[in-house]
Formats: sequence, C-alpha cells, structure tokens
Amino acid sequence: MTTILRTPRSWPAILLPRGVDDPLDLDDPAAIGAFDGLRRALHDLGPAGTIATVAASGLRGRGGAGFPTAEKWRSAAGTQAATAADAGAAIRRYVVANGYGADPSSQTDRTLLERNPYAVLSGAVIAAVAIGAGEAIVAVRAEASDAIRTLETAITRMVAANLAGDDILGSGRSVELSIRAVQGAYMLGEETVLLKALEGRRGQPEQRPPHPATRGLFGQPTVVQNVQTLAAVPWIIANGAESFAAIGSKASPGTILVAVRAPSGAGIAEVPVGTPLREIIGIVGKTATDGLKAVLVGGPAGGILPADLADTAYEFDALRAVGAHVGSGSVVAADQRACVVDLARLLTRFCADEACGKTIPCRIGLRRVSEIGDRIATGLPKPTDLGLLADLSSDIVGSALCDHERLATLPFTSGMRYFQAELDEHILRSSCPAGVCRPIAVPAGGTH
Repeated sequence: MTTILRTPRSWPAILLPRGVDDPLDLDDPAAIGAFDGLRRALHDLGPAGTIATVAASGLRGRGGAGFPTAEKWRSAAGTQAATAADAGAAIRRYVVANGYGADPSSQTDRTLLERNPYAVLSGAVIAAVAIGAGEAIVAVRAEASDAIRTLETAITRMVAANLAGDDILGSGRSVELSIRAVQGAYMLGEETVLLKALEGRRGQPEQRPPHPATRGLFGQPTVVQNVQTLAAVPWIIANGAESFAAIGSKASPGTILVAVRAPSGAGIAEVPVGTPLREIIGIVGKTATDGLKAVLVGGPAGGILPADLADTAYEFDALRAVGAHVGSGSVVAADQRACVVDLARLLTRFCADEACGKTIPCRIGLRRVSEIGDRIATGLPKPTDLGLLADLSSDIVGSALCDHERLATLPFTSGMRYFQAELDEHILRSSCPAGVCRPIAVPAGGTH
C-alpha cells in the first residue's frame, strides 16, 4: 500500500480528500462534491459554460507537459471533421483518461484511481459533455488490479445512480464509461502511443500535428487527459474557477500529486503547484534535506538539480527554466552517498531500453549516450566523450518525434550543467567521489 504523506492542514486537498474511509461510498462528502460539479455542468453551465469555467480556472494538464486544459477541449469540441474526406460524416468524439502511470517509481495515478475514483470518473463525464463525446475511456495499467476493481465498482454504482450512462440526471446527455487495461512499455505514457495501444496497434508515437484533439482515437477528435487533470474538474465546477485559481502559483493554479523519495522515507503527497522542492522533500521528514546533494525531478527522463536549486518552485515553467520538468510527478532527493554519473547512466540506460525504436536518433543515439556514460563511470572514457555526449544529446533533441526523445538526454545534460566537477573527477582522475562507481585505475603512461 502506497503511503500518503501528511501535509499541512492549510494546504487544500482536492485530489486526495482527507478523512475518506470508503472511496466507493456515494454518500461520502468527497463523492458528493464530485457529483455537485457534474450536476452544475449538466444543468447550469452547459458545454460552452463548462469549458469557459475550466479556462478561467487556469487548469493545466498534469501529465507533465502542462498544456492548458480548456484549449484542448475547445479544439476537440470545434472539430467538425477529422479529414476533408470525412466532411459530412458523423463525428464521434472521445475522452481518454490516461491513468497508465508509465514511470515505475511513481504511483501517483494508480493511488488517485484507488482512493478517489468518483472524481476521475465525474471529471471524464464532464469533459465528454463539454466536447460532445459519447464515450469516456479510462486507460489503466493491466497489472493495477486494485485500481481496476475499484473503477469497475465505481462505474457500476454511478450508472445505477444515473450519474453516467444514458440520460444522465435527466439532462438528455449520455456518456458511456469504460475501463481499458493496457500493457506495454514506458512509452505508453505518451498520448499518441496510448491511443495506438487502445486501437490494438503497435505503440509508437505519431508526428504532431495533427494533435489527438483533432484526429485521435480511430481518427476522431479525442481529448487525452491525465487522471489528475480530470479529477480536478468537478472541484472547479462545484467551487468556482476563482477558488481554484487562488491555489498554487498564478501561472499554474491548483494542486498536484508528487511521489517523494528521500533517504529518510517515501510516499505520495498532494501539494499546491509552485511549492519549493525543498519543502516538498521535507514532507517526508525533518531530516529529509540534511546533506542534500541532488534532486532528480521528473522521473527516469528527469533533470538532476543541485542542492542550491532546491528552492526552485515545483511548477511547469520554473522547472523547465532550470533543466527539469514535472514529468511523472517524481521527486527523488539524494545525499552525498549518491554518484550523479552513475545515476545519469542508469537513467539513460532505462530510457534507451524503453525507446520504441521508431526513429534512428532515439534508437541508436540514446544507446550511444548510455555507452558513453558506462565508459565514464568505469574509468575508461575517451578524450572526446564529453563533446560527443553534448553533440549526441543536441541531435537527439533536435530531431525528436516525441517527448521521450526530447527529455531522455536530461539526466546527462543536467549532470554536465550542474555537476561538471564530479564528471571531471571520473574522467581526469579515474575517481568516484561518492565511492559508488569504483572506476578502473589506469596505470601511469597507459592509454584509455
């Protein structure tokens, strides 16, 4: 069972409400709040008013990219034909709730589905109503058996209570909710790859544009949203856009789930967007930031930041500015016992192993970056390795087809940016300051 970390009472609990004993209880205040938002969207706001409210709230996608949610909804709602050849044909729109949780070290999405399923499902129904979709699909990792059972029960109860299915709450609008268990690699976190998996096709990314909002599942307009994004929607509709916009940072309002790991402990916390990294790490315990050396932010393809950047706001734009990103919602604190070179090479090897192989720069380039990391860590670098590492990373990012390629070089590029001295120790002195790599010593007068 994933540990839910205690946060200050002054922090709002939107995604993981406090004091919920039975997440499937339809009479629980948390569930009632989710359905209050659904009722208001159906009977008071309507599609246009719902989208306008979400826009006014400033909600941005929680899947890592931080794209404005309302813009995606407007695009899907306004698309009348997937292609010119389809002009005049009936449009069938979809909502896909991405709960796959591709990062093996982060259980944020799975935890949300297990502990607050009605918020996710209500948010999916609201999104479907807003864009004119008749079907909302929740995509879940096949091995997340507890989450799947919870969702199945929640959907059954919602349909029985007329909160989903046909003629929802007498509004004349119908939305079919379903669960799709998908199985695959890390790449399924990317939206076009996930859509291919739902279609039963090979999971590889597609060139964008067209974006899924205009041409997605089965060639139809599709809104793909992370489950955290959808779970925030009922709260926004029920409590008002201004209330949500007042939480977190001005550029990225609201709360977000973070998987925090430090030498002193680990767990999941709901934090206001914009909370400093140091404060997030401190949730684990008062000693979590003692001896802090580095912070890995964003998962396997995340950036490795030094301790003096631990006061950086956990917010989309602020993290990008320092060479990291929200990504999978993972924040890992490392002390002086960690070796940045070893950490970067392990993360790069994971990214290379998980690459789908569609493009040559990613398929071959990431493997070469991983090999360079292995050489540096074992004390056998070539004189040109750092230059080659920088050039390869630039080429991979410049020719990237998807975010996996764009971000997979971050562990090493951020490492070179902030921990050059540690790289030099490995390369010039065949020494690992942390005593982790145990590089091979090169005899005097020997060659690399």
